[in-house]
Amino acid sequence: MMISVVIPTLNAAAHLPRALAPLVQGMTHGLIKQVIVADGGSSDETLEIAEAAGCEIVVSEPGRAKQLRAGVNVSRANWLLFLNADTALDDGWVKEAERFMSQPQARKRAAAFRLAFEDSSPGARQVVFWARMRAQVMKLPYGDQGMLISRLLYDALGGYPDIPLMEDVELARRIGPKRLTILETEAVSMAEKYRREGYGKRAWRNLALMTRYLLGADPVELAKAYD
Repeated sequence: MMISVVIPTLNAAAHLPRALAPLVQGMTHGLIKQVIVADGGSSDETLEIAEAAGCEIVVSEPGRAKQLRAGVNVSRANWLLFLNADTALDDGWVKEAERFMSQPQARKRAAAFRLAFEDSSPGARQVVFWARMRAQVMKLPYGDQGMLISRLLYDALGGYPDIPLMEDVELARRIGPKRLTILETEAVSMAEKYRREGYGKRAWRNLALMTRYLLGADPVELAKAYD
């Protein structure tokens, strides 16, 4: 019962050390077998940081889904933990992950963490409230909440679909609400994009894109709108 952590990166030098730091506890505890950095062509010091931290590096075409799939291809553990490069798991994640993985039939289930931001402003708190509500009620977490899933279930579902946007939502849909657990441990993400664009504006845009996807919109067209 060990984990391969897969982190997609693209010029993530500013945040990658913060994401890697909480994983040390999992390494020393014997829970993490490998940390894989799946890079999409970084031109900053991302790969140097990953190499210095002892990560395994795989380079693929840019695109979160492509990078995640490339990372899985070199994974060797029977569990997978997908994390964004700007997301750091809070204290206690190792014990909670172990409890989840040791449950009966856990290999046929998956789990995501609770979203949190490193920003405690009113705008950030409002976005977090509704994001947690969406994840808890609809069981549609975004990628910044992480995903802990057995390799058995991941392969059975066909893995992340190779689409330019909403690959995290699509995997959650395939898992289904009855098989997806939202853990108590927080996944603390950077809020730079929200601060830059405005919390309300970005949150509504993300919701609109997800709604369009669930109604059958083409992910390629949605990616153009997102960009």
